[in-house]
Amino acid sequence: METQWITEFPHTNMDRRPRKRPRLTWDVPPPSLKAYPGLYCRQEVGHGPVLDDIYSSLYFKGVARNVSPPRRPDDKDGHYVFAIGDNLTSRYRIHSKMGEGTFGQVLECWDQEKREMVAIKIVRSMQKYREAAMIEIDVLQQLARHDPGGTRCVQIRNWFDYRNHICIVFEKLGPSLYDFLRKNSYQSFPIDLVRDLGRQMLECVAFMHELRLIHTDLKPENVLLVSPDYVKVPEYKYSSRTAREGSYFKKLPRSSAIKLIDFGSTTYEHQDHSYVVSTRHYRAPEVILGLGWSYPCDMWSVGCILVELCSGEALFQTHENLEHLAMMERVLGPLPQHMLIRAEYVQVSISKKKYTSQEK
Repeated sequence: METQWITEFPHTNMDRRPRKRPRLTWDVPPPSLKAYPGLYCRQEVGHGPVLDDIYSSLYFKGVARNVSPPRRPDDKDGHYVFAIGDNLTSRYRIHSKMGEGTFGQVLECWDQEKREMVAIKIVRSMQKYREAAMIEIDVLQQLARHDPGGTRCVQIRNWFDYRNHICIVFEKLGPSLYDFLRKNSYQSFPIDLVRDLGRQMLECVAFMHELRLIHTDLKPENVLLVSPDYVKVPEYKYSSRTAREGSYFKKLPRSSAIKLIDFGSTTYEHQDHSYVVSTRHYRAPEVILGLGWSYPCDMWSVGCILVELCSGEALFQTHENLEHLAMMERVLGPLPQHMLIRAEYVQVSISKKKYTSQEK
Protein backbone atom coordinates (compact mmCIF):
# COMPACT_ATOMS: atom_id res chain seq x y z
CA MET A 1 0.00 0.00 0.00
CA GLU A 2 1.20 3.46 -0.74
CA THR A 3 -0.33 4.92 2.43
CA GLN A 4 0.92 4.14 5.91
CA TRP A 5 -1.84 4.98 8.38
CA ILE A 6 -0.85 5.74 11.94
CA THR A 7 -3.12 4.13 14.53
CA GLU A 8 -2.91 5.09 18.18
CA PHE A 9 -4.87 2.07 19.46
CA PRO A 10 -3.77 -1.13 17.64
CA HIS A 11 -6.03 -4.14 17.86
CA THR A 12 -4.36 -6.73 20.07
CA ASN A 13 -6.83 -9.57 19.48
CA MET A 14 -7.20 -9.51 15.74
CA ASP A 15 -8.60 -12.44 13.79
CA ARG A 16 -5.56 -13.52 11.75
CA ARG A 17 -7.30 -16.15 9.63
CA PRO A 18 -6.55 -15.61 5.91
CA ARG A 19 -9.44 -14.25 3.97
CA LYS A 20 -10.01 -12.56 0.65
CA ARG A 21 -9.60 -8.81 0.84
CA PRO A 22 -12.75 -7.02 -0.35
CA ARG A 23 -12.38 -4.72 -3.35
CA LEU A 24 -12.24 -1.14 -2.14
CA THR A 25 -13.33 1.92 -4.01
CA TRP A 26 -9.73 3.11 -3.74
CA ASP A 27 -8.80 0.21 -6.07
CA VAL A 28 -11.48 0.92 -8.64
CA PRO A 29 -9.98 2.16 -11.94
CA PRO A 30 -11.03 5.59 -13.26
CA PRO A 31 -14.21 5.73 -15.34
CA SER A 32 -13.78 5.20 -19.04
CA LEU A 33 -13.08 8.36 -21.01
CA LYS A 34 -15.36 7.03 -23.76
CA ALA A 35 -18.25 8.25 -21.66
CA TYR A 36 -17.06 11.81 -22.25
CA PRO A 37 -16.82 12.28 -26.02
CA GLY A 38 -15.38 15.56 -27.13
CA LEU A 39 -13.97 16.36 -23.69
CA TYR A 40 -10.41 16.26 -24.97
CA CYS A 41 -10.73 16.61 -28.69
CA ARG A 42 -7.50 16.54 -30.67
CA GLN A 43 -5.55 15.45 -27.57
CA GLU A 44 -3.80 12.13 -27.20
CA VAL A 45 -4.59 10.60 -23.84
CA GLY A 46 -1.55 9.16 -22.09
CA HIS A 47 0.81 9.85 -19.23
CA GLY A 48 1.78 13.40 -18.39
CA PRO A 49 0.01 16.77 -18.24
CA VAL A 50 -2.89 15.67 -20.43
CA LEU A 51 -3.70 12.81 -18.07
CA ASP A 52 -3.52 15.20 -15.12
CA ASP A 53 -5.99 17.53 -16.84
CA ILE A 54 -8.36 14.62 -17.37
CA TYR A 55 -8.31 13.73 -13.69
CA SER A 56 -8.95 17.37 -12.78
CA SER A 57 -11.85 17.70 -15.24
CA LEU A 58 -13.44 14.47 -14.08
CA TYR A 59 -13.21 15.74 -10.52
CA PHE A 60 -14.95 19.00 -11.32
CA LYS A 61 -17.69 17.06 -13.10
CA GLY A 62 -18.16 14.99 -9.96
CA VAL A 63 -17.10 11.75 -11.60
CA ALA A 64 -13.78 10.81 -10.01
CA ARG A 65 -14.48 9.90 -6.43
CA ASN A 66 -11.83 7.71 -4.86
CA VAL A 67 -9.53 7.28 -7.84
CA SER A 68 -5.87 7.00 -6.95
CA PRO A 69 -3.96 9.80 -8.72
CA PRO A 70 -1.16 8.85 -11.10
CA ARG A 71 2.27 8.54 -9.57
CA ARG A 72 4.43 11.53 -10.40
CA PRO A 73 8.02 12.05 -9.34
CA ASP A 74 8.67 14.80 -6.79
CA ASP A 75 10.17 18.00 -8.11
CA LYS A 76 13.88 18.70 -7.77
CA ASP A 77 13.41 20.13 -4.26
CA GLY A 78 11.40 17.19 -2.98
CA HIS A 79 7.99 18.87 -3.13
CA TYR A 80 4.96 16.69 -3.80
CA VAL A 81 3.61 17.18 -7.34
CA PHE A 82 -0.19 17.23 -7.45
CA ALA A 83 -3.15 18.29 -9.58
CA ILE A 84 -6.39 19.87 -8.44
CA GLY A 85 -8.91 17.09 -7.89
CA ASP A 86 -6.32 14.50 -6.85
CA ASN A 87 -6.89 12.43 -3.75
CA LEU A 88 -4.57 12.16 -0.77
CA THR A 89 -5.69 8.70 0.26
CA SER A 90 -9.36 7.93 -0.19
CA ARG A 91 -10.33 10.43 2.49
CA TYR A 92 -8.94 13.79 1.31
CA ARG A 93 -9.47 15.48 -2.06
CA ILE A 94 -7.30 18.42 -3.12
CA HIS A 95 -9.27 21.60 -3.68
CA SER A 96 -6.61 24.32 -3.97
CA LYS A 97 -3.10 25.35 -2.96
CA MET A 98 -2.96 27.65 0.05
CA GLY A 99 0.76 28.30 0.34
CA GLU A 100 4.32 27.03 0.06
CA GLY A 101 7.39 27.31 2.25
CA THR A 102 10.76 25.79 2.99
CA PHE A 103 9.07 22.81 4.65
CA GLY A 104 6.75 21.97 1.76
CA GLN A 105 3.24 22.97 0.70
CA VAL A 106 -0.13 23.58 2.34
CA LEU A 107 -3.19 22.41 0.40
CA GLU A 108 -6.86 23.05 1.01
CA CYS A 109 -8.60 19.68 0.92
CA TRP A 110 -12.08 18.27 1.37
CA ASP A 111 -12.35 15.74 4.17
CA GLN A 112 -14.87 13.24 2.80
CA GLU A 113 -15.29 11.56 6.18
CA LYS A 114 -15.91 14.66 8.32
CA ARG A 115 -17.49 16.60 5.44
CA GLU A 116 -15.41 19.72 6.00
CA MET A 117 -12.53 21.65 4.48
CA VAL A 118 -9.13 21.12 6.08
CA ALA A 119 -5.60 22.36 5.52
CA ILE A 120 -2.99 19.66 4.86
CA LYS A 121 0.71 20.38 5.20
CA ILE A 122 2.63 18.12 2.81
CA VAL A 123 6.24 18.00 3.93
CA ARG A 124 9.08 17.62 1.45
CA SER A 125 10.35 14.07 1.03
CA MET A 126 13.86 14.89 2.28
CA GLN A 127 14.86 13.11 5.49
CA LYS A 128 15.65 16.24 7.54
CA TYR A 129 12.20 17.69 6.81
CA ARG A 130 10.53 14.39 7.61
CA GLU A 131 12.30 14.33 10.97
CA ALA A 132 11.30 17.94 11.67
CA ALA A 133 7.70 17.08 10.79
CA MET A 134 7.66 14.27 13.35
CA ILE A 135 8.90 16.71 15.99
CA GLU A 136 6.17 19.16 14.99
CA ILE A 137 3.53 16.43 15.29
CA ASP A 138 4.76 15.66 18.80
CA VAL A 139 4.51 19.35 19.76
CA LEU A 140 1.06 19.70 18.21
CA GLN A 141 -0.25 16.68 20.06
CA GLN A 142 1.14 18.02 23.33
CA LEU A 143 -0.49 21.41 22.73
CA ALA A 144 -3.79 19.74 21.90
CA ARG A 145 -3.74 17.70 25.12
CA HIS A 146 -3.34 20.84 27.23
CA ASP A 147 -5.72 22.98 25.17
CA PRO A 148 -8.66 20.71 24.34
CA GLY A 149 -10.81 23.66 23.31
CA GLY A 150 -8.26 24.68 20.69
CA THR A 151 -8.49 28.38 21.48
CA ARG A 152 -4.78 29.26 21.27
CA CYS A 153 -2.96 27.14 18.71
CA VAL A 154 -4.03 25.51 15.45
CA GLN A 155 -5.51 22.07 16.04
CA ILE A 156 -4.07 18.93 14.46
CA ARG A 157 -6.78 16.65 13.06
CA ASN A 158 -4.74 13.74 11.74
CA TRP A 159 -1.42 12.77 10.15
CA PHE A 160 -0.22 10.08 7.76
CA ASP A 161 2.69 9.07 5.55
CA TYR A 162 1.80 9.24 1.85
CA ARG A 163 4.27 8.43 -0.93
CA ASN A 164 7.21 9.31 1.31
CA HIS A 165 5.64 12.63 2.39
CA ILE A 166 4.55 13.31 5.96
CA CYS A 167 1.07 14.88 5.71
CA ILE A 168 -0.32 16.81 8.69
CA VAL A 169 -4.04 17.60 8.68
CA PHE A 170 -5.11 20.84 10.39
CA GLU A 171 -8.33 22.68 10.92
CA LYS A 172 -8.84 25.30 8.21
CA LEU A 173 -8.42 28.86 9.45
CA GLY A 174 -8.56 32.30 7.85
CA PRO A 175 -5.70 34.36 6.38
CA SER A 176 -2.51 35.22 8.22
CA LEU A 177 -2.04 38.71 9.61
CA TYR A 178 0.56 39.31 6.90
CA ASP A 179 -1.78 38.23 4.11
CA PHE A 180 -4.50 40.45 5.53
CA LEU A 181 -2.14 43.43 5.60
CA ARG A 182 -0.88 42.72 2.09
CA LYS A 183 -4.34 42.43 0.57
CA ASN A 184 -5.33 45.58 2.42
CA SER A 185 -2.56 47.65 0.77
CA TYR A 186 -0.52 47.42 4.00
CA GLN A 187 -2.88 49.76 5.81
CA SER A 188 -2.38 49.69 9.56
CA PHE A 189 -4.87 48.17 11.99
CA PRO A 190 -6.77 50.37 14.48
CA ILE A 191 -5.02 50.56 17.83
CA ASP A 192 -7.92 48.85 19.65
CA LEU A 193 -7.67 45.88 17.30
CA VAL A 194 -3.88 45.74 17.72
CA ARG A 195 -4.35 45.76 21.49
CA ASP A 196 -6.74 42.80 21.27
CA LEU A 197 -4.46 40.88 18.90
CA GLY A 198 -1.50 41.58 21.18
CA ARG A 199 -3.35 40.27 24.22
CA GLN A 200 -4.17 37.03 22.42
CA MET A 201 -0.61 36.59 21.15
CA LEU A 202 0.77 37.04 24.65
CA GLU A 203 -1.72 34.51 26.01
CA CYS A 204 -0.70 32.01 23.33
CA VAL A 205 3.00 32.55 24.03
CA ALA A 206 2.46 32.28 27.79
CA PHE A 207 0.57 29.02 27.23
CA MET A 208 3.51 27.58 25.28
CA HIS A 209 6.08 28.83 27.78
CA GLU A 210 4.19 27.17 30.63
CA LEU A 211 4.68 23.89 28.76
CA ARG A 212 8.42 24.67 28.49
CA LEU A 213 8.10 25.25 24.74
CA ILE A 214 9.67 28.10 22.75
CA HIS A 215 8.10 28.85 19.36
CA THR A 216 11.21 30.63 17.94
CA ASP A 217 9.51 31.68 14.67
CA LEU A 218 6.76 34.11 15.54
CA LYS A 219 5.90 36.48 12.68
CA PRO A 220 2.72 37.82 11.03
CA GLU A 221 2.75 34.89 8.58
CA ASN A 222 2.43 32.47 11.52
CA VAL A 223 -0.48 34.21 13.24
CA LEU A 224 -3.77 33.30 11.54
CA LEU A 225 -7.19 34.83 11.90
CA VAL A 226 -9.74 32.17 12.78
CA SER A 227 -12.32 33.55 10.35
CA PRO A 228 -11.73 34.91 6.82
CA ASP A 229 -14.71 37.31 7.10
CA TYR A 230 -14.06 41.04 7.02
CA VAL A 231 -15.88 44.35 6.85
CA LYS A 232 -15.08 47.51 4.87
CA VAL A 233 -14.88 50.84 6.64
CA PRO A 234 -14.08 54.30 5.23
CA GLU A 235 -10.42 55.25 5.33
CA TYR A 236 -10.08 58.88 6.44
CA LYS A 237 -6.29 59.06 6.60
CA TYR A 238 -5.11 58.70 3.01
CA SER A 239 -1.52 57.81 2.33
CA SER A 240 0.16 58.43 -1.00
CA ARG A 241 0.00 54.71 -1.69
CA THR A 242 -3.70 54.29 -0.95
CA ALA A 243 -4.55 57.44 -2.88
CA ARG A 244 -2.58 56.19 -5.85
CA GLU A 245 -4.43 52.87 -5.75
CA GLY A 246 -7.80 54.49 -5.19
CA SER A 247 -8.32 52.68 -1.88
CA TYR A 248 -10.68 54.89 0.08
CA PHE A 249 -11.87 51.99 2.21
CA LYS A 250 -9.93 49.69 4.46
CA LYS A 251 -10.76 46.12 5.42
CA LEU A 252 -10.99 45.02 9.02
CA PRO A 253 -11.43 41.47 10.32
CA ARG A 254 -14.98 40.76 11.40
CA SER A 255 -13.55 38.73 14.27
CA SER A 256 -10.25 39.39 16.02
CA ALA A 257 -9.80 35.75 17.13
CA ILE A 258 -6.36 34.39 16.15
CA LYS A 259 -4.31 31.20 16.50
CA LEU A 260 -0.61 30.43 16.21
CA ILE A 261 0.65 28.03 13.54
CA ASP A 262 3.92 26.48 12.29
CA PHE A 263 5.58 24.65 15.16
CA GLY A 264 8.27 23.10 13.01
CA SER A 265 10.96 25.18 14.73
CA THR A 266 9.55 24.88 18.25
CA THR A 267 12.09 23.69 20.82
CA TYR A 268 11.96 22.53 24.42
CA GLU A 269 13.66 24.45 27.21
CA HIS A 270 16.33 21.80 27.74
CA GLN A 271 17.46 21.60 24.09
CA ASP A 272 20.41 23.33 22.43
CA HIS A 273 19.84 27.08 22.07
CA SER A 274 23.05 28.15 20.36
CA TYR A 275 21.98 28.12 16.71
CA VAL A 276 20.26 30.95 14.83
CA VAL A 277 16.47 31.05 15.04
CA SER A 278 13.59 33.33 13.94
CA THR A 279 12.96 35.04 10.64
CA ARG A 280 15.31 37.99 10.14
CA HIS A 281 12.93 40.92 10.78
CA TYR A 282 11.69 39.37 14.05
CA ARG A 283 15.04 38.08 15.37
CA ALA A 284 16.09 39.12 18.85
CA PRO A 285 19.49 40.82 19.46
CA GLU A 286 20.81 37.95 21.60
CA VAL A 287 20.32 35.62 18.65
CA ILE A 288 22.29 37.91 16.33
CA LEU A 289 25.07 38.35 18.89
CA GLY A 290 25.42 34.61 19.36
CA LEU A 291 24.63 34.75 23.10
CA GLY A 292 22.16 31.89 23.08
CA TRP A 293 18.44 32.42 23.47
CA SER A 294 15.44 31.37 25.50
CA TYR A 295 11.84 32.46 26.15
CA PRO A 296 12.54 36.22 25.64
CA CYS A 297 13.20 35.69 21.91
CA ASP A 298 9.46 34.99 21.49
CA MET A 299 8.59 38.19 23.35
CA TRP A 300 10.87 40.22 21.09
CA SER A 301 9.11 38.78 18.04
CA VAL A 302 5.70 39.67 19.47
CA GLY A 303 6.85 43.28 19.96
CA CYS A 304 8.05 43.50 16.34
CA ILE A 305 4.70 42.11 15.13
CA LEU A 306 2.69 44.66 17.12
CA VAL A 307 4.69 47.57 15.72
CA GLU A 308 4.15 46.23 12.20
CA LEU A 309 0.39 45.98 12.74
CA CYS A 310 0.32 49.60 13.94
CA SER A 311 2.40 50.97 11.08
CA GLY A 312 1.79 48.55 8.22
CA GLU A 313 5.55 48.07 7.73
CA ALA A 314 8.17 45.82 9.29
CA LEU A 315 10.13 47.59 12.03
CA PHE A 316 13.56 46.28 11.05
CA GLN A 317 13.72 45.96 7.27
CA THR A 318 17.22 44.67 6.74
CA HIS A 319 19.07 41.53 5.73
CA GLU A 320 22.45 42.17 7.36
CA ASN A 321 23.47 41.67 10.98
CA LEU A 322 25.40 44.88 11.61
CA GLU A 323 22.70 47.05 10.07
CA HIS A 324 20.08 45.16 12.07
CA LEU A 325 21.88 45.89 15.35
CA ALA A 326 22.35 49.53 14.39
CA MET A 327 18.60 49.86 13.68
CA MET A 328 17.84 48.36 17.08
CA GLU A 329 20.07 50.94 18.75
CA ARG A 330 18.40 53.74 16.82
CA VAL A 331 14.98 52.64 18.09
CA LEU A 332 15.84 51.48 21.62
CA GLY A 333 19.14 53.14 22.45
CA PRO A 334 22.55 51.50 22.98
CA LEU A 335 22.66 47.76 23.48
CA PRO A 336 23.31 46.74 27.12
CA GLN A 337 27.00 46.61 27.89
CA HIS A 338 26.77 43.17 29.44
CA MET A 339 25.49 41.81 26.12
CA LEU A 340 28.36 43.38 24.20
CA ILE A 341 30.92 42.02 26.64
CA ARG A 342 29.61 38.47 26.21
CA ALA A 343 28.98 38.73 22.52
CA GLU A 344 30.73 36.29 20.24
CA TYR A 345 30.15 37.53 16.72
CA VAL A 346 29.08 34.41 14.89
CA GLN A 347 27.25 36.16 12.08
CA VAL A 348 28.71 39.70 12.22
CA SER A 349 31.92 39.90 10.22
CA ILE A 350 33.60 42.62 12.28
CA SER A 351 35.32 42.65 15.63
CA LYS A 352 33.66 43.76 18.84
CA LYS A 353 36.10 46.66 19.13
CA LYS A 354 35.13 48.11 15.77
CA TYR A 355 31.42 47.80 16.51
CA THR A 356 31.69 49.56 19.93
CA SER A 357 33.90 52.36 18.61
CA GLN A 358 32.55 55.83 18.17
CA GLU A 359 33.50 56.03 14.51
CA LYS A 360 30.59 56.93 12.22
